[in-house]
Amino acid sequence: MLLTRNIKINILLFYLWKPLSYFFLLSIFAYVLHVELGYHELSIPFNAVATLSTALAIYLGFKNNHAYDRWWEGRQIWGLLVNYSRAWAREVQTFILAPDVKDTIEIWQLQKRLIYRQIAFAHALRVYLRTHNDYNAPRDEMIVRNNKYADIKDFISHEEYEKFLNKENPPNYLLKIQGDDLKRAYLKGYISDFRFVHLSETLTEFNNHQGKSERIKNTPLPRAYSFFSRIFVLIHGTLLPFAFVSELGWWNIPLSLVINFVFLSLDFIGERTEDPFENRVGDVPLTAISLTIESNLKEMLGESELPNKDQKLEGAVL
Repeated sequence: MLLTRNIKINILLFYLWKPLSYFFLLSIFAYVLHVELGYHELSIPFNAVATLSTALAIYLGFKNNHAYDRWWEGRQIWGLLVNYSRAWAREVQTFILAPDVKDTIEIWQLQKRLIYRQIAFAHALRVYLRTHNDYNAPRDEMIVRNNKYADIKDFISHEEYEKFLNKENPPNYLLKIQGDDLKRAYLKGYISDFRFVHLSETLTEFNNHQGKSERIKNTPLPRAYSFFSRIFVLIHGTLLPFAFVSELGWWNIPLSLVINFVFLSLDFIGERTEDPFENRVGDVPLTAISLTIESNLKEMLGESELPNKDQKLEGAVL
């Protein structure tokens, strides 16, 4: 997610230099044909392109509005994950009690295991959601962040980690063994009936957060929106220089480039926003949120070694 108000020009050029180069060369080509070589019949009426510009702006605005709804829903889901993770740690520490003094150490170990496993779940869900689908193949990114399950090694046992890596849905496996630990604690008398139900309900909320995130991840915005927006921007940008060249001469070159930059940017924003879990600049900052959960839960355990959450790169957090 970008945090700076002013986006650096090098970030824009990294993603847009290819289409901008095409439109720049096309503007020069239109100028040479019309002014230098005298092919005046190649000019296009301005009103025709102006009408197309208006229609394209409405179309891109509609698409970007729906894309932002998807991004914002993803951010809300992960905001709730932070809240429920804090609630989980508090409930584990206050609901699971030792019936006898001799059980105090075992209870503390159980509490730490349940809280650490929740930290592992947050990191695992981040990695799981950022795994690219076949239809959304990754391309070159200016900022790249590690996306490996190795981040959770410190929060679960070696045996659990080995089993975790072999699961088709690793985050769901962590929730399953969380439930197993709760059941054993209940059978030993560490949790009352009411508290067992309440902790299970909190655990179910994590299932809901994962399911909602998977729905966004696995159900893309209808691809017709993305496909035709690219086609329409290309057609509009190709026609644009031939609408201005007869009136503006060489001024047609910079003006066409600026107008095309505006429409390319609108299309680019929508394209990047519609899939908020792809580990890219502008996506929901899953790494930063996961580190917030880790820091908060470790602090609730009384630990002093907390993760560094200030991980801005080029004015962005991932």
